[in-house]
Amino acid sequence: MVAVTQSLEQLCINSIRFLAIDAVEKAKSGHPGLPMGAAPMAFVLWDQFMRFNPKNPRWFNRDRFVLSAGHGCMLQYALLHLTGYDSVTLEDIKQFRQWESRTPGHPENFETPGVEVTTGPLGQGICNGVGLAMAEAHLAAKFNTPDCTLVDHYTYVILGDGCNMEGVSGEACSLAGHLGLGKLIALYDDNHISIDGSTDVSFTEDVGKRFEAYGWHVQHVPDGNHDLEGIARAIAAAKAVTDKPSLIKVTTTIGYGSPNKQNTADVHGAALGSEEVKLTREALGWTYEPFVVPEDALARFRQAIVRGASYEAEWMATWAEYQTRYPEQAAEFTRMTSGTLPEGWAKVLPTYTPEDKSLATRKHSEICLNALAKVVPELIGGSADLTHSNYTLLKGYGDFQKGTYGNRNLRFGVREHGMGAICNGIALHGSGLIPYCATFLVFADYMRAAIRLSALSEAGVIYVMTHDSVALGEDGPTHQPIETLASLRAIPNLLVIRPADGTETAGAYKVAMENRHRPTLMAFSRQNVPNLATSSIEGVSKGAYVLVDSAGTPDLILISTGAEVGLCIKAAEQLAAAGTQVRVVSMPCWELFEEQDTAYKESVMPKAATKRLAVEAASSFGWCRYLGSGGEMISIERFGASAPGNVCLEKFGYTVENVVERAKALLA
Repeated sequence: MVAVTQSLEQLCINSIRFLAIDAVEKAKSGHPGLPMGAAPMAFVLWDQFMRFNPKNPRWFNRDRFVLSAGHGCMLQYALLHLTGYDSVTLEDIKQFRQWESRTPGHPENFETPGVEVTTGPLGQGICNGVGLAMAEAHLAAKFNTPDCTLVDHYTYVILGDGCNMEGVSGEACSLAGHLGLGKLIALYDDNHISIDGSTDVSFTEDVGKRFEAYGWHVQHVPDGNHDLEGIARAIAAAKAVTDKPSLIKVTTTIGYGSPNKQNTADVHGAALGSEEVKLTREALGWTYEPFVVPEDALARFRQAIVRGASYEAEWMATWAEYQTRYPEQAAEFTRMTSGTLPEGWAKVLPTYTPEDKSLATRKHSEICLNALAKVVPELIGGSADLTHSNYTLLKGYGDFQKGTYGNRNLRFGVREHGMGAICNGIALHGSGLIPYCATFLVFADYMRAAIRLSALSEAGVIYVMTHDSVALGEDGPTHQPIETLASLRAIPNLLVIRPADGTETAGAYKVAMENRHRPTLMAFSRQNVPNLATSSIEGVSKGAYVLVDSAGTPDLILISTGAEVGLCIKAAEQLAAAGTQVRVVSMPCWELFEEQDTAYKESVMPKAATKRLAVEAASSFGWCRYLGSGGEMISIERFGASAPGNVCLEKFGYTVENVVERAKALLA
């Protein structure tokens, strides 16, 4: 092979390309095409514009980088290694996509320091980027002063054709344009290739015009393969636009340099193959062995270490000045960014007695949110255009809008999917912000991908879901969740809590606030429910607990969640009057109950008590684990119906009389 004279910049760009090529080839799995095509724009961004410190990946005022097209993750791993992050060594790159490696098949924030958010499902990353930019804007408005700028960083995103095809990106980018998030800059890898081949088969819209309609500043770099100066000018121009987010469409060639596979779907999601790797090395004049980085290129990349130390030192000087001038604000900033909740915060959570007014648990949720808002300033959120149904308004804290970023009510509009993904970005910003978002429980299906990624990413988003059963009423089957709870309970690392009354609602919020590394989804009733005499905040934290007990060994255990718990208590009273030993167990959260020790679980539901009747206005799927061989359930195994909520409950068997009748039949 004849060596080709390359500029230092070209040497750096090809270093990115061949680390990706070699890693994918060794793994026999991966997506080399995007790193090969996007390497020039990524190099310009990381070399000239991004402020970060490789030796302190969590430095607060770093710019955030999101690879929304997460399948091209070798681009990010190459950049992390080359710029000097200890989290991605050359050995890690050689272990690409292998068991327990720090270079998994898509970027995972909990696995690889330097990766801000978990991406892969297309479109999610750009939405996370919107959330990151919203968090920056909120904190800047909250903490910056005319003489001391403490919070000042950008969010950069690389996204692809697939991200722009996914509808979730449209939801979030529309909102970003409305909000005028000037520190959000997205580089669109416009390579016209997806898995099915040329995007012309399904995707011919003018993406730039769409983003202009969203309210974004849009530019185009026609030659993203070679025009490094054009890319740099576009990024500089985007930074100069402070009142709009920016999209830079960079037209590239996927798999650039591969003689037979570039600009085809063949290079999108599979290794090049040994022969094509050889030809690509020849075409790009790359004389180096696999995984070898030229010393000149590595030295250029590693300048990031010196720059990063300087950036952080400069910020630390600002921080020292800020602490002197504004000690109270500095103390609040320190507490928030450390993830520490204010001392005594949980004392504001209310408890209730049966004499207190019956309310819907969605109303109890509103009371909790507003009580917490007064003592936990990092609590921020809103609903998908259902504020007055979800009861999620923080009263007196204003709307987060362009020009009022310091306010705390987020108006997501009818954008459930984007809402969840945005909240993931806010939660993962590293600022200690606690985001919540809300909709009807049935519409969790619209945002399932985002909820799942909350759980996977260890993002402590709080999901406020109301109208949790057929008691929703007249809106009918389209709005009445049946299988929703079961499907959500199947997501690992997600806490699903369905509280029975006001006290359990307070308990649910205590759990949610304390769990900063896993999301909590709370399902609240539309209808009023009585406050129960023995409900407990502490009981919620254990997932299930004995609410009403029998005098002796129970003949029957009634197990229930949410509004149906009150039915079980009344049924237990009638059964006990007839001589039956009945225990009532409230089980607001399966996941928390499973985390208790064996002795506690046995104390609540002893194995010897084989007669069990579960009562939940939802599908029975999954309940078998708690019913055993001698148990039954009052459940719903069909879609709901349009009728007043109380009629729906009666027709589906959620009455005291039916619980008593089913219990007697089970005992017989």
